Amino acid sequence: MLRQIEGSQAVAAAVAACRPQVICAYPISPQTHIVEALSATVKSGALASCEFINVESEFAAMSVAIGASAAGARAYTATASQGLLYMAEAVYNAAGLGLPIVMTIANRAIGAPINIWNDHSDSMVMRDAGWVQLYAEDNQEAADLHVQAFALAERLSVPVMVCMDGFVLTHAFERVDVPEQDAVDAFLPPYRPRQRLDPADPVTIGAMVGPEAFTEVRYLAHVNQLRALDAVPAIAAGFAAAFGRSTGGLVRPYRVDDADTVVVALGSVLGTLKDAVDELRDGGLRVGVLGVTTYRPFPSAAVRAALGGARRIVVLERAFSAGTGGIVTADVRGALPGAGAGTVTVVAGLGGRPITRASLRQVLADAHGGRLEPLTFLDLDLRLVERELARTPTG
Repeated sequence: MLRQIEGSQAVAAAVAACRPQVICAYPISPQTHIVEALSATVKSGALASCEFINVESEFAAMSVAIGASAAGARAYTATASQGLLYMAEAVYNAAGLGLPIVMTIANRAIGAPINIWNDHSDSMVMRDAGWVQLYAEDNQEAADLHVQAFALAERLSVPVMVCMDGFVLTHAFERVDVPEQDAVDAFLPPYRPRQRLDPADPVTIGAMVGPEAFTEVRYLAHVNQLRALDAVPAIAAGFAAAFGRSTGGLVRPYRVDDADTVVVALGSVLGTLKDAVDELRDGGLRVGVLGVTTYRPFPSAAVRAALGGARRIVVLERAFSAGTGGIVTADVRGALPGAGAGTVTVVAGLGGRPITRASLRQVLADAHGGRLEPLTFLDLDLRLVERELARTPTG
């Protein structure tokens, strides 16, 4: 049903349509509106057979989700930023136990200094935790990816994060075709857990594993993640057939077929990038955009195929590794022959700084002309930086 709706409300409606049986909630901006809306839905009785549990911390939220999922319930939670860091131990445990929990990450910067605005620092910290990571370009995709996430998690028995840009998407009102209950019921079958704790048939999960078997456990987790590279496109295709729109998948190319320069990015910046690319195309520059929807497992083959004809590759990062540089860049380079020669990193939008079409047009034109350094910070205030460096002791 088409609605003019806030992104958080659209996601809450999509999650409710998936009929979760346990929702664990602890508030942290900018995800709070999602769980508030789900709380109201449960309280009204519209979401039957669901237990909404207010917990005392983010660590508790993931711990309760683990217990609920292990007992055979369809479990969901949401968090952001420091909240995700606080639940880190339990995030790893959920993946290690192979529990199909779905969690929304309303992407937000990590302090210090404290910052509540959007970048990808939080979810990037958890990129190797064993969760599938899906990144939404807009609020339509954010809603649709949650329906697909439950299908994916339960098909493979793996946890899935759906990442949506905090405030940029969570608090933005736009037209969204919210998935209808009957259509979701037809697409997403009732949850049949692969493993389930049952007092009548007691087993132990998460027991101690020694050196003689730990490598094998990790290898099997890796193999199970890689299965998502086949499952994600299949689920996205099934969703498109059922709902009449194409969202999700591994990657989403835009005007890359004849592009000399392609910019790779995740999340909501893709919309602005496409506008900038259209304007540069009108000026005669052959540039394109590759949006990565599935970041973990990293779709190396799909990225390699999409970038095969490009002479120059720009990876636009919404987070970076201090002392090293681009995080996504390392994955892109690893996917390409010759370790991704000609690939450069542009760090942009940290802590919610606006990423404008004018800035993107300039940086892409510079990239097309071979004028970019290997690591560029978009719109960096050099005077401020140099003044601070001048007063900082070097010895």
